[in-house]
Amino acid sequence: MSFTLEALDERIRQRAGADPAESYTAKLLSEGVERCAKKFGEEAAEIIIASVTRDRKGTEGEASDVLYHLLVLLRAAGVPLADVMAQLERRTAQSGLAEKASRGKGNP
Repeated sequence: MSFTLEALDERIRQRAGADPAESYTAKLLSEGVERCAKKFGEEAAEIIIASVTRDRKGTEGEASDVLYHLLVLLRAAGVPLADVMAQLERRTAQSGLAEKASRGKGNP
């Protein structure tokens, strides 16, 4: 499979400047970070339901929605995907338990 998060992020970047009447992505972004966050939350709840009910196809579909809406939310919040990927790279340089402990109690 050759489709990547970077390719999806680029597609979102391209569509961000489109007419909101013609692009769902542009419409979401034009409604602001709060709307984008709300949509992401809705999709997160839907993947939780699909996965705990063992709905494999539903989980696949909702996972794609979560990834799309996460990237839209990141764009709305002004956080580049590259920064998130760099953060993940730093975190995976050590064990997950050590990394979590290094963040302290106040940092999730």
